[in-house]
Amino acid sequence: MKAVYGYPHPVLGILSLGDTTGYDIKKMVAEGAFSFFSEASYGSIYPALTKLTDEGLVLCRTEAQENRPDKKVYSLTSEGRKALEASLVNAPKPDRNRSEFLAALLFAEAVSPNRITSLIEDRIDHHSAQIEMLERLLGDEDGKAARFVLQYGIAMQQAARKFLQENGDTFEGS
Repeated sequence: MKAVYGYPHPVLGILSLGDTTGYDIKKMVAEGAFSFFSEASYGSIYPALTKLTDEGLVLCRTEAQENRPDKKVYSLTSEGRKALEASLVNAPKPDRNRSEFLAALLFAEAVSPNRITSLIEDRIDHHSAQIEMLERLLGDEDGKAARFVLQYGIAMQQAARKFLQENGDTFEGS
């Protein structure tokens, strides 16, 4: 069996849910529930699909479309499903919490304390928008695991927003 990249490769995971196009994978990762644990651009999705296809983990078929270019639809092979299962055997590494927001706060205090309040207000608005988006996705989701992941994402966003709302005034008067 070929090596799978990371834990688990998001393309294999998405294809385990059903056949789809590279465009739809990108949309799921950029705007959907997958945006909370995966980053991918067209520049990374299509090379991954090509490599996974070359390794026999993914199949690609072309579907004709009227008045549009043909589209490529990808599906998981039995070997791909085995590779996905193999990637799930071991526990994932701990989450990495890297935050441009926290770096901006840290440096804003040294450079421009007045900027901190607007950074916090903007982040509260961001968390509120994320909560709304996840709640919309949750309303359309029937799968138990997907619902759990979405609810987890909502809880994390709510906790971060609550912390900022309750502690954001720490910097007032700095």
